[in-house]
Amino acid sequence: MRLFIAITLPEPVAAALHNYTQGLAQQVPSRTVKWVEAQNLHLTLVFLGETDASKIRLVQAVMNVAAASFPPFSLQTTTLGCFPGQARPRTIWAGLAGELKAAQSLKQTLDAGLEPLGWPPEKRPFAPHLTLGRVKDERGRVPLPWGEPIPTSPIPVTAIHLIESQLRPAGPLYTIRHSSRLGTSV
Repeated sequence: MRLFIAITLPEPVAAALHNYTQGLAQQVPSRTVKWVEAQNLHLTLVFLGETDASKIRLVQAVMNVAAASFPPFSLQTTTLGCFPGQARPRTIWAGLAGELKAAQSLKQTLDAGLEPLGWPPEKRPFAPHLTLGRVKDERGRVPLPWGEPIPTSPIPVTAIHLIESQLRPAGPLYTIRHSSRLGTSV
């Protein structure tokens, strides 16, 4: 299974962000960007990739231990940005603010628990963001209001989720396979 560990968004927040991206879609040529569907918006903590079924229970145990050591916290969106840069953006994202140190510590705790299982931590620094879209036509600039504040609501973080990603022509299908509640011992 192709898996990742993530923080999902409450439906009203996901719907508001999706409405925001629909406005952005009007500002770029058709089919330039593949926008993320509301139900697929999330903050990836750890991308596991193709994972043998025999390791899933071990991953779930790491998630349970990590989540139990953190109380719930809150994030919110900030501004519109992109990777790698505005001259040739590939990924369009919403920046995040709020209790970022808690998110960073949670990720580090997951990384420490997963490393002995064969998942070394990423070398690049953790840059918490919500992917809003992926640029499909890379021939030129994407005229979006980079740095513009994004309408926000609090994003309560009460759980982390193990999500299976099935890649399909119409877009990925995400299925939650396990959830670990923050601040809850197992």
